[in-house]
Amino acid sequence: MENTLFDRTFRDSEGNIVIAQPPNLPLSVGIVASLLKLLVTTGQINLALDIVAFGSLFTWAWEELFQGVNYFRRALGLIALVGLIAWKLQ
Repeated sequence: MENTLFDRTFRDSEGNIVIAQPPNLPLSVGIVASLLKLLVTTGQINLALDIVAFGSLFTWAWEELFQGVNYFRRALGLIALVGLIAWKLQ
């Protein structure tokens, strides 16, 4: 099989097209903590949920950026990482 830009962008090492995957632990924790932040809007619990959500999503984005199965997943990690940092700098 020829190694085209499409293949490097969307295929994993086994030749499968990978755009979405089941969520891993950091992404799952980040999503749950973010949703819980919508329920608890003030206080120290909200602050703790914010820290957990940011840390988990940052970890997920970092892992995707450096260990993603293809260029698309790595770009997704980079976009998420830049977005998280920009969100916190507001």
